[in-house]
Amino acid sequence: MTALAIDSGTTAWLLVASALVLLMAPGLALFYGGMVRAKSVLNMMMMTFGALAVIMVVWTVVGYSIAFGDDVTLGLFGDPFQYAGLGQLMEAGANGESAYPLVLFAMFQGLFCVITGALVSGAIADRARFGAWLVFIAVWTVVVYAPIAHWIFAFSAGDHVGGWMANELKVIDFAGGTAVEICSGASALALALVLGKRVGFGRDPMKPHNLTLVMLGAGLLWFGWFGFNAGSALAADQRAGLVFATTLLAGCAGTLGWLAVERFRDGHATSLGAASGLVSGLVAITPSCGSLSPIGSLVMGVAAGVICAYAVGMKYRFGFDDSLDVVGVHLVGGLVGTIGIGLLATSDAPTGVDGLFYGGGVDQLWRQVVGAGAVLVYAFVVSGIIGLVIHKALGFRVDEEEEISGIDLVVHAESAYDLNAAGGARGAGSLLSTLERDHA
Repeated sequence: MTALAIDSGTTAWLLVASALVLLMAPGLALFYGGMVRAKSVLNMMMMTFGALAVIMVVWTVVGYSIAFGDDVTLGLFGDPFQYAGLGQLMEAGANGESAYPLVLFAMFQGLFCVITGALVSGAIADRARFGAWLVFIAVWTVVVYAPIAHWIFAFSAGDHVGGWMANELKVIDFAGGTAVEICSGASALALALVLGKRVGFGRDPMKPHNLTLVMLGAGLLWFGWFGFNAGSALAADQRAGLVFATTLLAGCAGTLGWLAVERFRDGHATSLGAASGLVSGLVAITPSCGSLSPIGSLVMGVAAGVICAYAVGMKYRFGFDDSLDVVGVHLVGGLVGTIGIGLLATSDAPTGVDGLFYGGGVDQLWRQVVGAGAVLVYAFVVSGIIGLVIHKALGFRVDEEEEISGIDLVVHAESAYDLNAAGGARGAGSLLSTLERDHA
């Protein structure tokens, strides 16, 4: 394949954006790790790092080709052999008007799959076998994420035929409200139903064990999200600048929206609420960041923060155990952002479409609703089938006694906090005794 001219500025921005998206993985590990109980923190973080390792291998071997290869089935599935192994991209130079190495683009898109898969793990915290999780995420990458990415991210150009949702239905999704947010939330709901509730769910306190980690993780996620969204412009240009602005503003507005609900409903504005509201705003702006004005992004962020703050309670009303509120934040937030494009989009933004509130009628709105619904149903059904098969064949859930004693010790033979280790001349136990005596 003949190499095309490479633009150093565009390539540099895509390198930085890819690194920012990679940073979201340890950010998510900290965010999720702080939200679980102390006996599960290492397992929770390992599920993210395990997903990173497995997904990038599978993505290189076949996932990218399924997502971005020439369509072979009515806009549903890319050619799994066209780019298998990515060797064909080693000398390829450009894509469309922007000149950058296609192998770098493949890595950038693969990291989208990583964060999507890692998000799913939050719904099954405290109770999943690590080996079964790795098997699930490998199969899920091939039959759930990669096809959906083909639907929405593979645009037809020249002789290349892409996915049905982007090219026929013309759904707008700038950076992954469907393929990332709705897909992860629907997949998480399916797995939560397959594995069932944690021991003591609804009865025992299951509060986050380390809110400092949660806040640190949220900050890293926000930082990485600029690579996620602005990086999707695939150039350091005016579009990337506007997307950076809408992403920043929606995160701020989402934080305030969630905190307002907490203050009104509970009487307290919490750090966990601030972190959750931030993520809710970012989730909703992910598909819409290229379609809204700065004021529109504030409205979108507030709406997501408020709606998601109420949505996280659905698990108690409907009786499913979504451990870390993946459904309430990512599925619901993804729906808000994806469908909200049909309401708040302005043709002055890069995607060039007016929503209902800007005089565009319902044309884009119905397209967004159909696209969101299709991804939700497909991801939920297929993820559920994969989870059930693995659960029957390998056993997806740890035994009850193992869950109670602590999944970190059982699965990884490690503990996040060795509180009994000696430190200098005085161990942690004697130090605790001294503090208790001084306090008394």
